[in-house]
Amino acid sequence: MDELDEYSQGSHDEQGVESAEPITAIEPDIMYMLLAAEIAGQRGQYDVALEGYLEAAKRVNDVRLTERAAKIALYIKDTERGDEAVVLWLKQEPDNLTARKIALLSALRKEVKPSAIEHALFLLDMDPEGFEDAFVELIRALGQKGNTAFVYDVLEDLAEQRPEEATVFFIQAMLAMQLNSNVLAQRKIDQAIELRPDWEKALLFRAQIAAFSGDLDNARVYLTDLSEQNQDSLKIKKLLAQVLVKLNEYDEAGRLYLDIIDQEPEDFESRFSLALVNLQMERDDKAESLFKGLIPYPEWSDQASFYLGRIAVRDGRNSEALVWFDKVSRGSLRFDAAAAGISLLIKDKQFEEASQRLSRLRARSSDEKMRALLLEAEFYNEQKQYIKAFDLLSKAIEEMPEQKELLYTRALVSERIDRLDVLEQDLRRILAQYPDDVSALNALGYTLADRTERYEEALVYLEKALELQPDEAVIIDSYGWLQFKLGNYEKALEYLQKAYSKQQENEIAAHLAEVLWVLGRRDEAKKLFEQTIKMSPDDEYLLDFQQRILDAE
Repeated sequence: MDELDEYSQGSHDEQGVESAEPITAIEPDIMYMLLAAEIAGQRGQYDVALEGYLEAAKRVNDVRLTERAAKIALYIKDTERGDEAVVLWLKQEPDNLTARKIALLSALRKEVKPSAIEHALFLLDMDPEGFEDAFVELIRALGQKGNTAFVYDVLEDLAEQRPEEATVFFIQAMLAMQLNSNVLAQRKIDQAIELRPDWEKALLFRAQIAAFSGDLDNARVYLTDLSEQNQDSLKIKKLLAQVLVKLNEYDEAGRLYLDIIDQEPEDFESRFSLALVNLQMERDDKAESLFKGLIPYPEWSDQASFYLGRIAVRDGRNSEALVWFDKVSRGSLRFDAAAAGISLLIKDKQFEEASQRLSRLRARSSDEKMRALLLEAEFYNEQKQYIKAFDLLSKAIEEMPEQKELLYTRALVSERIDRLDVLEQDLRRILAQYPDDVSALNALGYTLADRTERYEEALVYLEKALELQPDEAVIIDSYGWLQFKLGNYEKALEYLQKAYSKQQENEIAAHLAEVLWVLGRRDEAKKLFEQTIKMSPDDEYLLDFQQRILDAE
């Protein structure tokens, strides 16, 4: 090691006994020890290197050896010898900030509160400007095993002794968020801002706490004020745009993204977000143009291709959609794109190609086993091979008995093969674990109303579903259909008209037509049927209405 030539021979007392005082010279045996430690370190034998440096540090009064020993111990997480090295280091250099940080880290790990407070106070007093970064670095070093509550308590004592230090309250707010205590985080960040009203970082974090807590209105107010104060801050504008999207303020969010892009044309993340905003607003042309503009950039091309496929599906350009989905070759959307392509082929009755793609997808997506199974069940259902779908799902449920998606899908298939016992069993299993699962409540309530005379039970499930999601068309339809079964035709008409106004779905149309027919409004029923059957000539619900009602007239 380079420092070795700076040392000279050691000294002994007159009797030849080694002096008890630290020596600055280096003897042959210590020289050998340091050489061995250096070689061990170069070979990655850090435990051996630590032993050599630590022993040399005890015998040679040179802080560089002590520092080297302490840092190696920190690296290999040897707490015992690390503490020994740090204690020696602080004796040699009591004002060394790095030594203090390592000592503080050790105290936090061991949850030795007096020592932790001592070292934290020293760092705060000696380097107040760097305290935040230093402490956050230590929290990261503690990792997931770090005792966040203990660290928070150390800072609480620190805040009592240094109540004028806004930084301490700011770090506490960060830790409170880790502890999932949004109220505590809000209180601490307010204390920090009270001490430093113009501290932009704290003001921004207050907005983030509000957004994370679901207080989007206040988050919007905070970020709007910050944006007005610092009109060049892209970070603030982006956060504000994200909050606006969550508030469904798409127009305003879009304008803000345009402003960001005008300020920073190479901000592709904002271009992508703007495309999503336009997609949400059904401005497909603008969204398509923005997504296509991202295709030349590899880090964005897969995501852009996926959404271009979705736009093409929405516009009925299925062949083009398939091309776009096939371009997604990497990342988290790869499976989604492949699945979307297969679903598209299934809907277009291209079952042979769908089957080939499904086989390839299963072979390469072992981590998406359940989703692949659900896709295969869809493949069988579209071909009306309900027994195959049922058997596939039953086998999967044996392996994954608590998977809600599998249970729900098998319940729907069970209705097709008149296995209402399995349908009820599966939906009740879901509700036992997820009592507010709206899909299960609606499916069970509707089936009891449609396929049995257990109307009172159906009413319990559907009223709860309607309470949880009062604006959902399929639930309103189920409730309206139950009222029809109960003979409450006017009430049924009210609910079914409301459902159909929200979603022009074939099954809802068939229900509404039947209620109109029973109420004697047959011309209206026929007109609704004729309008709907033109768009979906093979729909089973409409054909059933035709066979039971119109053809029997």
